[in-house]
Amino acid sequence: MSGRSSRENRRRALEEARQAQRRRKRTLRVAVWGGAAVIAAGAGIGLGLGLSGSSSGSSSGSSSGSSYGSLSSLGSLAADPAQGAPGAEGVPVPGAPALAAPSAATAGQSIDGIGCETSEQTVFHIHTHLTIFVNGKQRQVPAGIGIPDAVTEQSAKGPFVASGKCFYFLHTHSPDGIIHIESPTQRTYTLGEFFDEWQQPLSSGQVGPARGKVTAIVNGKLYSGDPRDVPLGSREDVTLEVGTPLLAPESIDWPATGL
Repeated sequence: MSGRSSRENRRRALEEARQAQRRRKRTLRVAVWGGAAVIAAGAGIGLGLGLSGSSSGSSSGSSSGSSYGSLSSLGSLAADPAQGAPGAEGVPVPGAPALAAPSAATAGQSIDGIGCETSEQTVFHIHTHLTIFVNGKQRQVPAGIGIPDAVTEQSAKGPFVASGKCFYFLHTHSPDGIIHIESPTQRTYTLGEFFDEWQQPLSSGQVGPARGKVTAIVNGKLYSGDPRDVPLGSREDVTLEVGTPLLAPESIDWPATGL
């Protein structure tokens, strides 16, 4: 009897030891999974924050990026016309009439907060090239925009506005489409501000006196926002097309210009 009791006690002790071991394993698994869950939750929070930060960054950076798209959406584009002979700045001058003459009303008053100084400002000095097509025909961007009482001199390669009453921070010296951005402070100027100095309208349905659907292209990419908001960047090629047919955008050989 005592032998059976002893065996029974050993069996119970062994069973209790096994149950205790199983409980320890379960506890360990719960701890491990609980830690993993905390880590995963933390990672999820971190990932969520990272994604939300990335999304926020990408949306803030993509607000400008989302304004640009592929030219393929425009379909087939006609070839742009042959470029004219290089002018005073070494940039081709279109053999075409001007879209509109510089405005006599631009007499030195502040325009869009842009001043007109007696000398050119060089703290911030960059250049943007503008090309304009109206119903498939090119139009000149004339010299003297942003230079009231412009004085034109004849250089060996063509006319060049060398002086005037004052110089707005955005202006043109030659009818080659080069916009000089010469400012006392570094900031982003826009195509709309340049047209305001020119005293010409610019919208999705009009460029100067030309009316029709406006297509804006910047460095070979379709700009889908308001053409007034096109930023004037360093050595960028901006093309505005009014109506159809649409032509391939024009670009210039910047390194050769010295601008």
